[in-house]
Amino acid sequence: MRSITHYIHGTAAPLPGARLSDVLDPATGAVQAQVELANPAHLQKAIDSAREAQPAWAAMNPQRRARVLFRFKELIEQNMDNLAHLLSSEHGKVIADARGDIQRGLEVVEFACGIPHLLKGEYTEGAGPGIDVYSMRQPLGIVAGITPFNFPAMIPLWMSAMAIACGNAFILKPSERDPSVPVRLAELAMEAGLPAGILNVVHGDKEIVDAILDHPYIKAVSFVGSSDIANYVYARGAQNGKRVQAMGGAKNHGIILPDADMDQAVADIVGAAYGSAGERCMALPVVVPVGEATADAFRAKLVSAIETLRPGIPTDPDAQYGPLVTDQHKARVESYIQMAADEGAEIVVDGRGFALQGYEQGFYLAPTLIDRVTPQMKSYQDEIFGPVLQILRAQTFEEALSYPSRHQYGNGVAIFTRNGDYARRFAADVEVGMVGINVPIPVPVAYHSFGGWKRSGFGDLDQYGMDGVRFYTRTKKITQRWPTGGAVVDQSFVIPTMK
Repeated sequence: MRSITHYIHGTAAPLPGARLSDVLDPATGAVQAQVELANPAHLQKAIDSAREAQPAWAAMNPQRRARVLFRFKELIEQNMDNLAHLLSSEHGKVIADARGDIQRGLEVVEFACGIPHLLKGEYTEGAGPGIDVYSMRQPLGIVAGITPFNFPAMIPLWMSAMAIACGNAFILKPSERDPSVPVRLAELAMEAGLPAGILNVVHGDKEIVDAILDHPYIKAVSFVGSSDIANYVYARGAQNGKRVQAMGGAKNHGIILPDADMDQAVADIVGAAYGSAGERCMALPVVVPVGEATADAFRAKLVSAIETLRPGIPTDPDAQYGPLVTDQHKARVESYIQMAADEGAEIVVDGRGFALQGYEQGFYLAPTLIDRVTPQMKSYQDEIFGPVLQILRAQTFEEALSYPSRHQYGNGVAIFTRNGDYARRFAADVEVGMVGINVPIPVPVAYHSFGGWKRSGFGDLDQYGMDGVRFYTRTKKITQRWPTGGAVVDQSFVIPTMK
């Protein structure tokens, strides 16, 4: 049995007698490896390593740090195929989607290569008589990231690239469901010239999450996962005086106006709803057509499109998506399909009971379409996180706008229309953090920032972009005066002003 261990101070760091967690092959249902789960004492080894390495890394010229990131980028590109197959084998994504996972993380590495410019502070000459004011951005020290199973390359790269570029040491706690790619990325970072101890990978479950949130040397924690856990991470980390960004779940809506290009909208929504088996926080699991005629036309075209979809093994080039990550998660998604039926929704296409010939023990679920959903249904209120698309019908633009705005989640939303006025009003008024106009998955590019509202995001700063720089640094403000003509003693008991 293959064993996956921790990566501390530039080398594999096994923990004898550690608790073990199975790593499954979602395509077959078989156990393919076991990952060690660390204890707080093992986490301390990673922290000791980070403390030893971080001061010299922070003192390094930012341009030299950028050169390491440039080399890291090159190595990821050279190893793209191997990384994609490794990712796919543990997550279940088809290979093309796995490559996309890596590529979107790689784009953040590219952005972080510009860190010499991004770290520049501000300067005001002559703020007062002989007084100049300037600021500088300095790293926090040791920071940590806790990442989910659904993007085992992209999200660790989002966090680690920005944190390391800013001069921090980074401790990564990846998902124990698909831990191999994060370890491989750490190995490539070392090969790129990153000093030992600047990027450590420690596997674990809630025991290590709590140890990270409680450890006094860890100054900031970035998290992506479910909203309940995000709320817990944010509250516990903040209570311990840490800076925390915690991204939670989602229920992203796609509004379809009567004037939309229906063929394009259907093509976009099929990919956004069912791609990666729906296991994306930026998936589009709810469609809101405006008007009965729009809803009926969309449904008819969508059913035809669903009939052409083909779940398959991750290495099948003709498969649109692969299996779900675990049997337990598959059962959870199926329970929501049944819940919707019990609540009175119409199951138009039922993906339960699907089996892939030769892979009957794999965690497969065919595309599911549910119509006549209402806002009161729990199946609508909750995040399902599977290949399930719900139709919530609206009669007016204002009604359609209200659904994503009132929902507990506020991660992403999209509108499909040819009307610029409606699109502009929608973008301005909808209470959601990321908006797409004729774009089904509006994930911002690397030089902007990613983050949702309401229960989709806890904390004041988003992931990557300039918010990433702000999150992983603290700003020091200096006010300086160089007296001329000798010292002048001027006792004053009032706050100084810049007269």
